[in-house]
Amino acid sequence: MTTTPQILPQPESTYQLLLDAAHTWPDGIATQWIPDPAAYTECLTWTYDELAGTVTKIANGLASLGVGRPDAVTLCGPNTSMLFAATLAAQAAGIAAPVNPALSGEGIAELIHRTGSRILVAAGPELDPQLWQRLLAVARQAGMNVVLAVRPDGATGPRPVLATGGGAPAAYLDDLIAGQPTGHLAGISPPVAADLAAFVPTGGTTGAPKIAVHTHANQLACGWGIAESSGLAPGEAMLGGLPLFHVNALIVTGIAPMFSGARVVWPGPGGYRDPALYQHFWKMVAHHQVAAMSAVPTVYGRLAQLPVDADIGSLRLPIAGASPLPAAVREAFAERTGVRLLEGYGLTEATCASTWMRPGEERTGSVGRALPGQQVKAIRIGDDGVWTDCARGQTGVLAIGGPAVFAGYLTDPGSGGPRVSRDGAVRDGWLDTGDLGHVDADGFVYLSGRAKDLIIRGGHNIDPRVIEEALLRHRAVAAAAAVGSPDPHSGEVPVAYVVPADPGQFDEAELLAWAETAIGERAARPKRIYPIPAIPLTPVSKPYKPALAADAAARAVAETLANAGLRARHQITAAHEDGQLVVTVTGADTGRVRDAVAGFAFPVRTRPPRSDRPAKETRS
Repeated sequence: MTTTPQILPQPESTYQLLLDAAHTWPDGIATQWIPDPAAYTECLTWTYDELAGTVTKIANGLASLGVGRPDAVTLCGPNTSMLFAATLAAQAAGIAAPVNPALSGEGIAELIHRTGSRILVAAGPELDPQLWQRLLAVARQAGMNVVLAVRPDGATGPRPVLATGGGAPAAYLDDLIAGQPTGHLAGISPPVAADLAAFVPTGGTTGAPKIAVHTHANQLACGWGIAESSGLAPGEAMLGGLPLFHVNALIVTGIAPMFSGARVVWPGPGGYRDPALYQHFWKMVAHHQVAAMSAVPTVYGRLAQLPVDADIGSLRLPIAGASPLPAAVREAFAERTGVRLLEGYGLTEATCASTWMRPGEERTGSVGRALPGQQVKAIRIGDDGVWTDCARGQTGVLAIGGPAVFAGYLTDPGSGGPRVSRDGAVRDGWLDTGDLGHVDADGFVYLSGRAKDLIIRGGHNIDPRVIEEALLRHRAVAAAAAVGSPDPHSGEVPVAYVVPADPGQFDEAELLAWAETAIGERAARPKRIYPIPAIPLTPVSKPYKPALAADAAARAVAETLANAGLRARHQITAAHEDGQLVVTVTGADTGRVRDAVAGFAFPVRTRPPRSDRPAKETRS
């Protein structure tokens, strides 16, 4: 049974928001942490008062290590109660810098260097022994001051002894905060709205991730708008299955619920990435009376295949975001569960979410209306860089305005604190999203794809979603992604990559014939369709098309060389270097290769066989 939602006013900081929630609902359940999804009825429960006290203790502990307002704290590990509390505490004392634990050691070290962090809060040896050892090595490499180990939720018994010597000292986070006050920040001033709150790596869908900088005001504006729109009442449950380094987890299931006193259920350290979760998913939803959840389309695609073996009548707000929702997934989920997915849209650069489809307002193809306090419009960007607003219903590049637009990208931590730049991303307060779409007369936003994802065939713009949606309607296709394949005559031609529904069955001719009838736009019909085991994803589960575009380029060069009589005589590789596609051809007849590939718009390097290779390579 729910009560009328009460939305708290926006305070000065995310820390003050937590204090306000603890004052308003001291005994209300804030978070519930399930250590093992197989035992989903057992969880660690924190009230809002307990969460506020723990966050304050951790913030004081971080301050005792020298963390101040301009200092970043790196956080890396699977989802646990203490990692969540430490993230909020890092924002109270300094700046939270969440990092994906799946990144390579070199990648994590690079992010640490770019943020200037000297403190690492990490999954301890009980949570992930291999990750712990890897992070210790990273800490040594990055010259960090200390590594603080987090234990699993519900851990009891003796703790492993943490190795010392040879690098950054290691200690348990529990030991650091023992004896710290819970009722006030000691020795540090509370943050204010303009202070920096988080350094969040972007999804990196078109290359290496940048680091987006959020202020407390950004996070509060976005969280408040989500809370206003969702209408969750005190005590209603939301499922938090995305990893804590994901901005959606931090804002949608972290900050926003505090405005209404909602309860967040975290289904195990691995969240949606844990295969064991799906064996008990619907029973977990029923047991915890989950009313809302937020996940990426790939998660909903998997759920649409699960038989519903429990009463899930409590679920009314399943929110999809992070990447476009395929119509086939939307329809399959509704058919399986009887609940319609509610699509949203947002970017890390706009803090998290900017639009959302409210229940009862569903419009096919739309991602909803702007959240309260935010604005969305379509613009045309001229060759001279001038922005012109599009008319309602006219397609252009989407731009987002309002207090949720980020402070900028981190450029250099610098000796005087973080340096942030909005250059090239924000103009007159409006964020250039790089996404194509339009806004109709009623304010509903429709996406048409990424500007960088457009396939341009002889000057004809092709939205890859047209191809992907058509292929997903075929029973033999589980997932699909379309990219442009380089073509000397047309510039690009569309090709598609599909994950077969049955890994042992793939018939390109059948799918090409399907595309001939399913895709009305003749220019958009793919020239080739290739099977792959899985669609490449970014660390935050967005489709990573640069990897497919590189493969398509290598295939195009191989076909061109074969047509020139150079079949099977070369090794061909392709990769993006500094944002530019480069293909390398290794083998004999470098002169003939250069002549054959002269029509391509991207660089093609040629190298002789290794035994004959000179000191310098050639390039066309």
